Amino acid sequence: MNDVRRAAPALEVRGLDVYYGHSHALQGVDLRLDSGVFSLVGRNGMGKTTLCKAIMGLLRPTGGKVRLRGEDITGLNPARIARLGVGYVPQGRRLWRSLSVDEHLRLAAGLRRGAWTVERVYETFPRLAERRNNGGGQLSGGEQQMLAISRALLTNPQLLIMDEPTEGLAPVIVAQVEEMLIRLGQDGDMAVLVIEQNIGVATAISPRVAIMVNGRINRIIDSARLAADRELQQRLLGVGQHAGDDTDLGTEQAGQEPAARPVAPATPKTAPVKVYVSNPALPTRWSQPVPIAQIEAKARTLSTSITRLDETARQSRERAPAIASGPPAVIVVGTLDTKGEELRFIRDIVAGHGLRTRLVDVSTSGRHTSCDVSAQEIALNHPRGGSAVFSADRGASVTAMAEAFARWLRRQDNVAGVISAGGSGGTSLVAPGMRELSVGVPKLIISSVASGEVGAYVGPADITMMYSVTDVQGLNSISLMVLSNGAHALAGMVTARQQQAQSEKRPAGPQRPAIGITMFGVTTPAVQKITTELRDDTECLVFHATGVGGRSMEKLVDSGLLAGVIDLTTTEVCDLLMGGVFPATDDRFGAIIRTRVPYVGSVGALDMVNFGAPDTLPERYRGRKFQVHNPQVTLMRTTAAENAQMGRWIGERLNRMDGPVRFFLPEKGVSALDAQGQPFFDRDADEALFRSLEQTVRQTSNRRLIRLPHHINDNEFAAAIVGAIRPMLGRLPARRRQAR
Repeated sequence: MNDVRRAAPALEVRGLDVYYGHSHALQGVDLRLDSGVFSLVGRNGMGKTTLCKAIMGLLRPTGGKVRLRGEDITGLNPARIARLGVGYVPQGRRLWRSLSVDEHLRLAAGLRRGAWTVERVYETFPRLAERRNNGGGQLSGGEQQMLAISRALLTNPQLLIMDEPTEGLAPVIVAQVEEMLIRLGQDGDMAVLVIEQNIGVATAISPRVAIMVNGRINRIIDSARLAADRELQQRLLGVGQHAGDDTDLGTEQAGQEPAARPVAPATPKTAPVKVYVSNPALPTRWSQPVPIAQIEAKARTLSTSITRLDETARQSRERAPAIASGPPAVIVVGTLDTKGEELRFIRDIVAGHGLRTRLVDVSTSGRHTSCDVSAQEIALNHPRGGSAVFSADRGASVTAMAEAFARWLRRQDNVAGVISAGGSGGTSLVAPGMRELSVGVPKLIISSVASGEVGAYVGPADITMMYSVTDVQGLNSISLMVLSNGAHALAGMVTARQQQAQSEKRPAGPQRPAIGITMFGVTTPAVQKITTELRDDTECLVFHATGVGGRSMEKLVDSGLLAGVIDLTTTEVCDLLMGGVFPATDDRFGAIIRTRVPYVGSVGALDMVNFGAPDTLPERYRGRKFQVHNPQVTLMRTTAAENAQMGRWIGERLNRMDGPVRFFLPEKGVSALDAQGQPFFDRDADEALFRSLEQTVRQTSNRRLIRLPHHINDNEFAAAIVGAIRPMLGRLPARRRQAR
């Protein structure tokens, strides 16, 4: 492809018009797709499939242009358009019942040379490889969709058009399709236009989404805003009431946010409201305009009291929590091919308490076992499917199955508790998934490794680990006692939690919001002042910034248990970047980004990296400035260059926070050791940190960096922190997520 064509957009649609008889189905559609994945959503009958067919040449436009990489393809026949590089996955799949999977793929292969081959398809969709000799009519809906997508990919298109690719698919298959689309967008080999009605999929795969209304592109909007704005979804995409529907907003231009509209004069409260329905008969896309006289005759009167009731009902529905997919169940999970007897023993005890159970297999041997959720079903949750899990490399298989189980468990909304039993391999399989669950959900692992260092398994989660005494290998007099105790303990936790949830009554007054605060010894004075000021109207939870402390705080944020965060002490970033012993993970600040929780932060203790005893210091740091905190902890002063690096790292994450953010910079020192006359006092190093943050952070009205002429432990600095967090907590929306 020459440079001119490469620079042109993958797809450009200009003023496209399509008619069905006298019905104007597409009305001057403008759309541009440069690269990556782009989603188009809209109600049924709005013209989405018509647009796909017009691009593909299956319908002839009456006006407008369609260009592929700058080349006009308007009105060409479909075969010519396909050879030029447009792949099409039609709604309904359109497979041949008499052709096998392999025959479908061989027919499509070779139209255009490229990265996609039949072998790559089988590697991407192992299920198709298993069913290669089955006819199209013998496949399940999910398998048919995999085949339809694969058939289009084998043409190695420049532009792939997918019409309702997740329609009618099971959730696990929907997740696979979603992940595949994200990968296609990241690979950059082709542009993808996805027509979807599943808002969750549409907003997950594409940074921006086009909304089609009545044959036109009504607007193009950021995915994050559409996903969060339920009122906009209802107005533009929901079924809802059509009376007063303002979805056909002719004054708005595609690609722009709606302009402010003049406010109509308020209707007197006592006056009746006339509702005019534009189509008194059920409309279709071919409906003719309804005469004005008929609309007037069909108008009905709506009282203002009913309007208020409808609004109250809508708000009530929005506040309601998500409905679980079934009664709460205790997950009993492990490798049933080797621990089946022990796990079923645990399952029977838990069920004896009257609790619903689900027996889940995470074996990597590939053997089928009797259970509620098979290992094969769990493996399908891995981004690369079952082939990534059931491989010859046992270590890789265990890692992949652990990821698949964690992804499966995240999608369950009715988990009452989780229990497992096994050795080191079994424990490493289930622990990552348990860590994904909210704090408060009972989690218990009976393991032969529970008497040693368990930090790698427990992490920041409230996982209970019980030592198995003997290996978990068969039932005997010892294992019967230990497994029985563990099963009864888990059942007791679940039962008590359910009873508490049923008996709790809403308190008469408002509950105090809980906020997380990070602290180190050298920022303790500031934290004490802050908690003293806030303790009457908030519940202050203080976390020691030793790596796991920050992770624990963010775990509570992810669980929806914190209303705000005062991240005063971000020192864990020092150890992450410089190799200290109390490091954060790469996901530091991730929970704040995901949840948009109100965030007030600072640079507390970014002047120091934590190491062990003096004789354990890394050789590369010999000759640096050190302070022996105690015989087991040695602190190293950070340099100006290191501070600039940390400023960029933190600033990039602050830029990804969409919630309210205030980040304070104490000009007179960032810790008790970084003060006038103290061993780590270094104005130049601190200034390098501040400048780096100011150069990196994109400040907005919602995201601000604030310099203060105070030390981090000064009363004035603590007062500024308190003054910043209080108004944020005062205008909190309803809790975004409840602990499951």
